[in-house]
Amino acid sequence: MSNDFIFSSESVGEGHPDKVADYISDSVLDACFENDLSSRVACETLVKSNCVFLAGEITTQSEFDYESVVREAIREIGYVNDDDIFHADKVFITNALTQQSPDIAQGVDAVAVEGKDTAEQGAGDQGIMFGYACDETDELMPAAIMFSHRVNRKLAEIRRTEEGSWLRPDCKSQVSVAYEDDKLTGIIAIVVSTQHTADVEHAFIKDFVIEKVIKPVLPAELLSDDTQYLINPTGRFVEGGPSGDAGLTGRKIIVDTYGGWGRHGGGAFSGKDPSKVDRSAAYMARWVAKNVIAAELASCVELQAAYAIGHPHPVSLRLETFGTGKTSDQALEDAVKKTFSFKPADIVAQLDLLRPIYRTSTNYGHFGKADMPWEQSNKLDELVNNLS
Repeated sequence: MSNDFIFSSESVGEGHPDKVADYISDSVLDACFENDLSSRVACETLVKSNCVFLAGEITTQSEFDYESVVREAIREIGYVNDDDIFHADKVFITNALTQQSPDIAQGVDAVAVEGKDTAEQGAGDQGIMFGYACDETDELMPAAIMFSHRVNRKLAEIRRTEEGSWLRPDCKSQVSVAYEDDKLTGIIAIVVSTQHTADVEHAFIKDFVIEKVIKPVLPAELLSDDTQYLINPTGRFVEGGPSGDAGLTGRKIIVDTYGGWGRHGGGAFSGKDPSKVDRSAAYMARWVAKNVIAAELASCVELQAAYAIGHPHPVSLRLETFGTGKTSDQALEDAVKKTFSFKPADIVAQLDLLRPIYRTSTNYGHFGKADMPWEQSNKLDELVNNLS
């Protein structure tokens, strides 16, 4: 039976209030890792108007100026214009960070304590994590979310040039793609909302975004005369960023992952060190899924892993290829278990996660970036051999 449908995913730019919060949280995490790789970090950020509020739990030997880290993160995003209420040099910063609870620490640390079954490092919390990959794009990611990220990346690139000096950091995109018989056939609609200076007319913005942003980054063969372009559809977007809306760490978990195409367990990434399986096990599951697709063992695959706090093994692991696998899902799952270790300590070691790399993961999705360790297709031969 033919399966024809339209699927949409959205992305947000680095100046979106929630992404501002994510970037500040990951900047604090990286600052902790600069001089103490054993840091335990759970940093949450709230931004609104001209205020930044830090909260959460951090245990680290790194010594640094939290205020300087926050201001530099905001400066890198681009909130440095005289017309910005939220400005890198002018925000008020409140720091309510405390140390990690010792009750949590004893479950995560590789030590024997009363009531803990083993002396191995355990998961930092219970949770369900998913990883997904498919052969739809070069990044082995679903098309709609990758196309949406491309639009926002291009906006940010142009904003930092003289040509785009009228652009401001806050922006959003959304791409709707059409499928016929489960095959990608075209782009139906593209929505872009970008913050701008007050002196720019809407007609100019619309034409500029279509010609200078969208068309250079999206496949020409998927665009047609029927493609709908909705650019700044409210007609005006001058007030934006934390001035226009509050931002919180961890509110863009679907943007961060698969755009709604793959399932999500609910845990956020930013501001968390890799002892938190919300982050590290999701990266692990993506790494495994990408290797499965890169080995051409399926056209798409989804992996679910579940953990208990303080426990060193996943309590469940499930793999599904949705009928696209070249062998049975059970055989492939068995090969995955032989090839990869899903113990929290082993995840950190296999992906070399104890280093300050997290600010580069924050924006435009945590997946599909070729230089990140969980994006490496480096276990193909071993995976195929274990399937034999």
